[in-house]
Amino acid sequence: MQLPVETTDSINKISELRNTNLQNILKKEIDKNALWKGLVAKNLMAIGIVDLTDMSNIKYAGINDNLMMYAASLPKIAVLLASMDAIENGELEDTKEIRKDMRLMISKSNNAATTRMIDRVGYEKIEAVLRAPKHKLYDEETGGGLWVGKRYGGGGDTNREPLKNLSHAATTMQVCSFYYQLVMGNLISDERSKEMLEIMKDPALHHKFVNTLDKIAPRAKIYRKSGSWRNYHSDSALVWGPNRRYIIVALIDNDFGEKIIRDLVVPLERVMKKARNLEKETKI
Repeated sequence: MQLPVETTDSINKISELRNTNLQNILKKEIDKNALWKGLVAKNLMAIGIVDLTDMSNIKYAGINDNLMMYAASLPKIAVLLASMDAIENGELEDTKEIRKDMRLMISKSNNAATTRMIDRVGYEKIEAVLRAPKHKLYDEETGGGLWVGKRYGGGGDTNREPLKNLSHAATTMQVCSFYYQLVMGNLISDERSKEMLEIMKDPALHHKFVNTLDKIAPRAKIYRKSGSWRNYHSDSALVWGPNRRYIIVALIDNDFGEKIIRDLVVPLERVMKKARNLEKETKI
């Protein structure tokens, strides 16, 4: 199966893809679970989904999707993006060592490799790439977004984000936007988007979303980055298979966050299927 990259001159913002039916069905599904409903109400849980089944009619929905939370290792995708941008612009030499560190950073979430990449590109570069008008992966006017302002290890200076003083942050909307822009070939270039997807493919860690996807979608390609620290649990995945094509993202502040994320996959798939069926019915 080919990498899911669509070449296009311009793309919609992720917020412009919000679908009313998908949004309503998502809320109803989450509200069925008392724990999830309570976490959402307390701003301890955020979700984002993008249905890519029909690439000419991409649909987005989210709950607390502009709520920026501590996201542990998930924002390492921002370091990947900044590193690729630096390579593209001749600011960082493209070597086997750097390619190895980028893969270790994403697939195995290796902190030492990530810290080496952060030190190579610097906080100023990471922030500039995240704030770039083309990508807008961090924007105060929409609640913040992706941010990396601290090494994944001891020592060193910090560059915490300005809204909540977080070191490693994300909103589900901007993580969805990251994956969506990858699919559309909009992160740096079509070729660099493909390279980043290749690095993110076949994650070495099989927990959270991947634990469930291994069982229900063994033939699907999974492009993924997750994170956990204490009670903070996050996961994000682009799933590209014969019967499913979507992006799912979850941020949870709860001791049982890993299990919650595992348990979200089937309900989120059900939400997207219901929305597609409803759309078909209204067209008849």
